[in-house]
Amino acid sequence: MKKVKCYSFVLAFAVILALIIAPVASAQSVNKIKKMMEKINANLEAMGEDFRLEVVDFLTYKDEAGQTVYYNNRTKQLGHHWVPGDPRRGGGTNITWLSDQVDGAATAVSQAGTQAAMARAMETWDDVNCSSIPLVQLPDFGIDWGYVQWIVGGGGIPGWYADITHAGWFSFFTVFGAGWGNVLGVTFTYVWVSGGEYTDIDNNKKLDVAFREIYYNNDFTWGINTDSPIDVETVVLHETGHGLSQGHFGRIFRTEANGMLHFAPRAVMNAAYSGIQQELTGTDNGGHCSIWAHWPNR
Repeated sequence: MKKVKCYSFVLAFAVILALIIAPVASAQSVNKIKKMMEKINANLEAMGEDFRLEVVDFLTYKDEAGQTVYYNNRTKQLGHHWVPGDPRRGGGTNITWLSDQVDGAATAVSQAGTQAAMARAMETWDDVNCSSIPLVQLPDFGIDWGYVQWIVGGGGIPGWYADITHAGWFSFFTVFGAGWGNVLGVTFTYVWVSGGEYTDIDNNKKLDVAFREIYYNNDFTWGINTDSPIDVETVVLHETGHGLSQGHFGRIFRTEANGMLHFAPRAVMNAAYSGIQQELTGTDNGGHCSIWAHWPNR
């Protein structure tokens, strides 16, 4: 089991400013995501679906920080989580997941290697000792799962089966268009609606999650247990954290001298890729426990 265990005032002030200004994702990336969310929700409403895309979390490469984009700002202070025993999800208390293998493997990595890395990442979250969800893998049945793909035009089907779907590896530029060049992975959170309103049937002040879809960008070169190219397991571990309702954590700093990003503290759930991280840090573990320690009790 993996476990988480003398300058002048003016000059000093300038140095501090250089360190505390956190780089953020480009406005172009955020605007592209918002337009996509609008398109997806318009389609879901037209189809009569009882859920809407509410949150998009994305991880970026080293020169900028990813972030969380909300569809509706009035819900920005609310969390998003599954309801244990939710009849809309079949009444279970397990969290299910699957890996869509139709869209292939990470660039330069075999399908077997990609799937093995993904399974290790899922096991890492499942092994956190404060919770026993459990995470249960479902077969993908050879289906190209994913509402986002289907609506945007890159394949997929208008359907979902697992709570968390690792929905494939493809070129974000080809499928999503320009503005996604620095995004490594992205998690889409769908929440239940009734009568056009978001639901909170267990009255925990969190919107009720229906399911989540995760996609990975094959415009990057990927590898296994390597810092260059991008490590598959590290990014899957991060995106699965979002899949399990955890947000970004930690502060990101850039030093003017060399343009390098620094993380305080460095954690799997930092908003930018910082190299191989295949084990959870104390902050990752703490974030997970704050969400899941009492599951399935409310």
